[in-house]
Amino acid sequence: MIYGSVCSGIEAATVAWHSLRWVPAWFSEIADFPNRVLKYHYPNVPNLGDMGTICEQKVSSIDLLVGGTPCQSFSVAGQREGLEDERGNLAIEFCRLLKALKPKWFVWENVPGILSSNKGEDLGTILGKMAQCGYGVAYRVLDAKYFGVPQTRRRLYAVGYLGDWRRSAEVLFEPEVLSGDFTTSKNPKEKTPSLVPIGAGKGSGFVDVYNHALENWVGQYAPTVTASFGLGNAIGPKVLTKNGVRKLTPLEGERLQGFPDGYTEIPDAKDMERYAAIGNSMAVPVMRWIGQRVDKVDKR
Repeated sequence: MIYGSVCSGIEAATVAWHSLRWVPAWFSEIADFPNRVLKYHYPNVPNLGDMGTICEQKVSSIDLLVGGTPCQSFSVAGQREGLEDERGNLAIEFCRLLKALKPKWFVWENVPGILSSNKGEDLGTILGKMAQCGYGVAYRVLDAKYFGVPQTRRRLYAVGYLGDWRRSAEVLFEPEVLSGDFTTSKNPKEKTPSLVPIGAGKGSGFVDVYNHALENWVGQYAPTVTASFGLGNAIGPKVLTKNGVRKLTPLEGERLQGFPDGYTEIPDAKDMERYAAIGNSMAVPVMRWIGQRVDKVDKR
């Protein structure tokens, strides 16, 4: 499978799909630090820059387009300007790329807040444009904590297949759901999380994590890490140690997202750059699960 990636960030998709032997044809990212991470890890993969210029460039054909377009305009924590926001409108640009490039598959990610953005009309507009491009689309909200990392991170994932919605649905939903048996359906789960952040206490995950938004201690799963989770104030989860409360380290952030240790520790990297890039990324284990399902359906 040859894929193109837009809004690439630090490339959770490529980390997730490496074991499938899928090949990235190109990336599309404009932020400085993620660009440096991409160049460090994938020096031979071209970075096309602004996704709005891709249609004007001569690019190689791809089997799959993947991207998590900016979520701030749809998030319940933001101003919720939806598609009226320039960042939110990049979801429409994603559809424009689908129409121009005609990949067999696509995977698109965003925050669950898009379900209610503009009373649901924004998501309806996006899905409608995907359908107009010829894709059968399925979407589902998945939580990273069920995929092997100790982080509560709910995100909406849409999968599309050119010409057939049944293949898209087969990727995101278990057979019993597709057959109409909703009583036995459960979220997919893996074994107990093994990606344990350092200094997080006993057990298999975050035993002693503080969520300032709730003013209490939460169990073994950290609240969602965001671009600002490394700040020293009340934003984001905190860890309780024998010496008091501290913020997470970049290494812990990498582990919460399922990246290899030190993945963002490139030359001249600053901690705040690492925090922002990690918080803006996708959860690697969720993307791996989706990739494995796409691979299985595609081969059949």
